[in-house]
Amino acid sequence: MNKFITVLKTELKLSFRGIDMVIFALCMPVALAVILGAIYGNKPAFFGAEYSFLEQSLGALSAIAICAGGVMGLPLLISDYRNKKILKRYQVTPTNPAFLLAVWVTIYGIYSLLSLALVWGTLFLFFGCRFHGSTGLFLVTYILVMLSMFSIGLMAGGVAPDVKTASAAASILYFPMLIFSGATLPYEAMPPVLQKTADLLPLTQGIKLLKATSLGLPLKSVGIPIAILLALMIICGGVAIRFFKWE
Repeated sequence: MNKFITVLKTELKLSFRGIDMVIFALCMPVALAVILGAIYGNKPAFFGAEYSFLEQSLGALSAIAICAGGVMGLPLLISDYRNKKILKRYQVTPTNPAFLLAVWVTIYGIYSLLSLALVWGTLFLFFGCRFHGSTGLFLVTYILVMLSMFSIGLMAGGVAPDVKTASAAASILYFPMLIFSGATLPYEAMPPVLQKTADLLPLTQGIKLLKATSLGLPLKSVGIPIAILLALMIICGGVAIRFFKWE
């Protein structure tokens, strides 16, 4: 445990020195929340007058940091460490891939939770947003979505042979999910054909789950999203550890 905390502190300091995650995981979700709040305020949303647009968007806005950190940040971090021979140095220490991946998941998990707190605080304090669901249940589903998306990023970064490949894979995964999963463009506003396409994206299933728990909707309709997210977490996480490339 002491070894984990020591490495975690070191890696966390290094991550804060880089401005990318601060911008994309912390600042961007809050900025988008402010923009949506200024435009829509407490206007009714797609589910009816009992929910405002911001209340319906709470789950989607909460997922932006997860997407930024897990799908874009993790692959680039791992591939950059590999390119700089940092992973090679780790290899000669009593360190295994699962340990390093756990450290990085913890770091990006901290970013995601900080982003969640900032988004919630902004919407609740300045725009009168209300939370209709169970906070505990929402946090459980948030962690599930987070681990599932992170496992995709770990797999992409863990098996990519070089920085260029990892960057291409991260871009292919990140931008479609950011735009078409419902994180920025509301899922309910999409035409039916685009909705069917968006359903193929794992983050779409995660946002459906977050939206249901944040609004207090019946959970009987989210069995498929839960199964998909659990399967992704197990499969992608297993592949990331099994085929991890040190150099």
